Amino acid sequence: MTITMRAGGEPNELLRKVEALSSQNLADCYQCGTCAASCPLCSSMDLLPDTLILHLRFGMPGVLDRRTFWVCVGCDGCVEHCPRAIDVSKVMAALRQISIQESGDHLLVAHLPDASLQKLPAIALVASMRRHMG
Repeated sequence: MTITMRAGGEPNELLRKVEALSSQNLADCYQCGTCAASCPLCSSMDLLPDTLILHLRFGMPGVLDRRTFWVCVGCDGCVEHCPRAIDVSKVMAALRQISIQESGDHLLVAHLPDASLQKLPAIALVASMRRHMG
């Protein structure tokens, strides 16, 4: 069992949650960049998938404020090419689920202003209606 720690020796709760929900061991990721090279949408992400995993592993602040996991459409190109067999799509889905749970466990789409709806990625709407990962 690997104990995930933040800088300063505190347990990294977000990493623990992501690993539990996604069933992925992110310590296996060695930042080769294959996931980013396989992603057709990485140019729209604010952090590449391997960098997001690095931020998660080291407990860097602001991971849930990133756009990367909302941009991911789960095409599994990264999964097919990962030399460490990390299912990055499951990691992104776990981050979406955690983000929604931490903001009240649901998104009231009807209460969003039209301007926000136009900017919101479609995957955010889909994820907002899912309570459990499949």
